[in-house]
Amino acid sequence: MRVAASIVLEPKERQRLKQLSQSRSTSVRLAERSKIVLLAAQGQTNGEIAETLGITRQKAGRWRDRYHQFGLVGIEKDAPRPGRKKEISVRTVNKVIKLTTQEKPKNATHWSRRLMAERMNISDSSVGRIWRAHGLKPHRVSTFKLSNDKHFQEKLEDVVGLYLAPPENAIVFSCDEKSQIQALDRTQPGLPIKRGRNATMTHDYKRNGTSTLFAALNVLTGEVLGQCAKRHRHTEWLNFLRLLNKNTPPDKEIHVICDNYATHKHPKVKSWFKYHKRFHVHFTPTSASWLNMVERFFRDLSEQQLRRGVFRSVPDLEEAVMNYIDKHNDAPAPFIWTQSAQDILEKVKRGRQTLNKLQTV
Repeated sequence: MRVAASIVLEPKERQRLKQLSQSRSTSVRLAERSKIVLLAAQGQTNGEIAETLGITRQKAGRWRDRYHQFGLVGIEKDAPRPGRKKEISVRTVNKVIKLTTQEKPKNATHWSRRLMAERMNISDSSVGRIWRAHGLKPHRVSTFKLSNDKHFQEKLEDVVGLYLAPPENAIVFSCDEKSQIQALDRTQPGLPIKRGRNATMTHDYKRNGTSTLFAALNVLTGEVLGQCAKRHRHTEWLNFLRLLNKNTPPDKEIHVICDNYATHKHPKVKSWFKYHKRFHVHFTPTSASWLNMVERFFRDLSEQQLRRGVFRSVPDLEEAVMNYIDKHNDAPAPFIWTQSAQDILEKVKRGRQTLNKLQTV
């Protein structure tokens, strides 16, 4: 017959175990193990301990033995559990990485877990673990475009300079138009979100017309001045500039950042700027819309108001857009530009070097 190990505690050990068994910050497991040892030290059998604590006799015996062999360390940490050895070799991992980054499957544009698993004769989950460990996401792709503007550096430094160090006694506006905003109505009503089910909406829709939003983002405060129009010609751009002129203090210089769209360079627009000398225009480089900060606001507008919106008419759409701007202006927060012009130029330089290498291969 197997005899339970005898537990004899020093005063310091007993005091420590009492603290662990009663402390609220101690894990439930460690508190229970401490109680097992304390009861064992009082001379109780494993069966009696099990009945007192509502556990199995085997569990009481296991932690009694662990304390008897290793002391306090024996109950603070779980015993190492035997597990299956790794079956995937370093060579296989490196092969998966090489295929993912340098080759494509024969019948697809990119690797999926299933395709890679079939190619390497490993499980889908193993492929997923390798990709996660090395930061690989072949199912995703990011877009880019390097500007070929001859004056790229000059325009970049000009615009970034306005973001990082705006001139005194002046207001800097990042301006653009979000054109062809569609007033889309769903063909059937959707269902609201509930536990265990996403919100639903039909994949098809009814087109009820379009509108264009002209917007100016105050770089310093984050406030947005907006105006909706049916079209986006130079006429509507001039109307928006007049609105900007009317709603800004007359003693302030106005710096307008905008892209190279023909509307912004129309002869009548140039003439208007000649007569309104407090306005200064700064054009972003071609193919560099990411440099225009108002695009960040347009993204939020699309995600939070337009993408899932239901609009039965253009007036409904325009009302929703203007309400969104009003709510935004109740508690505006500026977008913080952190990259210096030099940092951006270094990235562009590396991008051009990579493109040149690819083109020469």
